[in-house]
Amino acid sequence: MKLFKKKVEEVPVVDTAAAGSEEMTANIDAVMRKYDRESATRIWEGVPKIVLRWVMAVFSVYCIGMTLFSVELPETKLARFLAFIIILGYMTYPAKKGSMKVNYVPWYDIVLMVLGAGAFLYYAFNAMTIIKLATLIEVHHVIIGVVGLLALAELCRRCVGIPILCVVGVLLVYTFYNQMSWNFGFMSFGENLYQSLHTIIYKLFYTTSGVIGTPVNVCYTYIVLFIIFGAFLERTGIANFFISLANKVAGWSSGGPAKVAVISSALCGMVSGSSVGNTVTTGSVTIPMMKRTGYKPEFAGAVEAAASTGGQIMPPIMGAAAFLMAEYMDLPYMQVAVKAILPAVLYFAGIFIAVHLEAKKLGLQGISKSELPAWGSLVKKVYLIIPLVLLVWLVSSGLRTMQFSAAVAIAAAMLVGFLNKDERLTLKKILEALEAGAKGAVTVAVACGMAGLIAGCITVTGLASTLINAIVTLSGDHIIIGLVLTMLCCIVLGMGVPTTANYCIMASTCAPILIQLGLPAVAAHFFVFYFGIVADITPPVALAAYAGSAIAKSNPMKTGFTATKLAIAAFIVPYIFAYSPAMLFEGVTGFWPVLQIGMSSVLGIFGIAAAMNGHLVRPIPMLLRLVMAVGGLCMMIPGGLTDVIGLVVVVAIIAFQHVMKKKEVRTA
Repeated sequence: MKLFKKKVEEVPVVDTAAAGSEEMTANIDAVMRKYDRESATRIWEGVPKIVLRWVMAVFSVYCIGMTLFSVELPETKLARFLAFIIILGYMTYPAKKGSMKVNYVPWYDIVLMVLGAGAFLYYAFNAMTIIKLATLIEVHHVIIGVVGLLALAELCRRCVGIPILCVVGVLLVYTFYNQMSWNFGFMSFGENLYQSLHTIIYKLFYTTSGVIGTPVNVCYTYIVLFIIFGAFLERTGIANFFISLANKVAGWSSGGPAKVAVISSALCGMVSGSSVGNTVTTGSVTIPMMKRTGYKPEFAGAVEAAASTGGQIMPPIMGAAAFLMAEYMDLPYMQVAVKAILPAVLYFAGIFIAVHLEAKKLGLQGISKSELPAWGSLVKKVYLIIPLVLLVWLVSSGLRTMQFSAAVAIAAAMLVGFLNKDERLTLKKILEALEAGAKGAVTVAVACGMAGLIAGCITVTGLASTLINAIVTLSGDHIIIGLVLTMLCCIVLGMGVPTTANYCIMASTCAPILIQLGLPAVAAHFFVFYFGIVADITPPVALAAYAGSAIAKSNPMKTGFTATKLAIAAFIVPYIFAYSPAMLFEGVTGFWPVLQIGMSSVLGIFGIAAAMNGHLVRPIPMLLRLVMAVGGLCMMIPGGLTDVIGLVVVVAIIAFQHVMKKKEVRTA
C-alpha cells in the first residue's frame, strides 16, 4: 500500500524544520519527487486535473466493485485491469523526470498508451477465442502480444525503475536462447526465430503463467483494495496520532526524538508499501527534531530510513505483504502475522538500542515534558485505529474474505474520517483518497506484471531447477553458502521495487531455492522477504537512506552506510530463523524454545550494537569491541553452548566497563 505519499512539482531540497507549514509540505514533495520514482508525475492543473482525478476515482471504485462481485474469466478481468493501468500510467508518468509542461502529454506517449491498452483490451474481449486457439495463435496475435509487453515494460521503466527491467531483459534473452532450435535443418534462422517468439508470446502474454499470472491476480484481488484503504487511512490523520503517541511514550527520554522516529516509523510503516514515503513523511518531523537534539545529520537521516524500512516487516499489516505471504504459503493470515512478531521486535530493538547508546555517548537530553502531548488528547484520538483493528479482526477471523474485509475497513476509515473534527473527511478528500489509491495501484500492478514475466520466463525455460541445482551443488553440505548467495540475489532484485511486488518477485525466484536447500517454506519466504526489503537501505541503491539524507542535509552515502549499520539486525535475524525456525514459532511444542531464542537474541543484539557504537558507560577499546561483537553473535546463534559463551563475554565486558568508569570517577 502507498500510504503517506504526496506529489510534487519541483526538485530542490531545503530545510524542513517548519513543521506543519506550506514550506514543509513543499519540501516533503521535493524529496519524494527526487528519490521516489512514483512521485515524479506529470503536472496537471485546472479542468484536466479535475477530469483525471475523477477518472482515477472511478477506477478505484471499479476495482472495489469488480474485486467483490466479478465472476469473469481471469484472462478477461486481469487483461482489462492491466489495460486501465496502462492508460492511467501513461497519463501520470512522463518519459523522464525533471521540468515538464503543464497539462501536456507528448504524441508518442499517447501512441504508446493507445497501443498498449489496446493490446490488453483486445485480449480481454477475445479471451475465450484465444483460449480455444491455444498454441495456434496467429501472426497478429503475436504482434499484439509484443506491443502489449513493450508498452508495459516502458511504463515500468518510468514508475518502477531500471533494475527490475534489467532482470526481465536478461531472462527474456535467456528464454529466447532456450527456446531456439539451434539445429535448423530445412528451417531458416528467421523462421526459427519466429517460432520461438510465437511460443514465448503465447506463454508470457496469453496464459496465466506470464504477465497476468499470480502476482497480477493477487494485486487485482487484494493489494489494490489495501492501497485504497491506506489512502483513506492517511486522510483520517492517523499519522499525526502515531507521531504524537511516540512522542508521549519516548520523547522525554535521553535522545528522545530518535526513539520517537523508531516508534512512529514502525507504526506508520506497517501499513505503508513505501520505505521512501514513510521516511519522508515521518522524517520531515523527526529528523529536524533529532538534529536540534544534537544527533549528527547522517545519524538522524539513517535512523529514520532504517526505522521506516523496518515498518515493512512490522505486523500485523507488513505493508500488505502479510496478506500476500498468506496466499503464497497457503497459511491463515493470522499465523503469518504472529510468525512475524519476534523478528520485527528484534529489528526495532536493535535500532532502539543503537540510538539510546548514541544518545548516552553524546550526552543528549530528551524533549521537555511540557512540550509533550497530554494523555487525555491522545485517548480522545484512539478511535483513529478502529479501521486497522477492524481489518485485522475480520481477516484473522476467517469469517469473511480478505476482499470483503478490506472493503469494510475502507468504509470504517471513511466513518472515522468524518468523526475527526481536526482533519474531517470531505468530498474533496474522498476523491483525493480514491485518486491516491489508483496512482498507488499503477506502480504495484506494473511491478507485479514484471514479476509475472520473471516467473513465466523461469517456468518456460526450467531455469528454476537449473538455478536450484547450481546453488545446491555450489553450497554442497554448507547451507550458509546458499543463504549468502540467495541474500545477494534478493538485495539486487529488491532495489527500488515496491514492497508487495518485491515479495512477489522473491517468492517466485528465490524462495524455491531455499526450500530445495532444506529450509521450511515459512523460513524461506521470510528470509527472502527480509533481504528484499533491506535493499532500500543498502548502498549503492539505498533510496530510503538517500531520502533521509535529503531532509537531514547530510552525505547520502554516509547516511546509507549508517542506516545499514543501525539495521544490522535485519542482516542477522534471517539467518537465525533459517537455522532455528523456532523464532517464527515453527516446529515448536512449547513456549520455552521461543523465549530462550528471543531473550538471547535481544542480548546478542545489545552486544553487537554496543560494539558497533563503541561506547557503553565509557569508550570501549577496539579489541574489546571485537570481542563483544563476537559474544553478541554467539548469543544470536541458536544453541545452548553458544548462548552461554556469548552471555559470559558480553556480561564480563559490561562489568569491566563499569569498574573502569568507577575507577575513573575516583581518580578524577
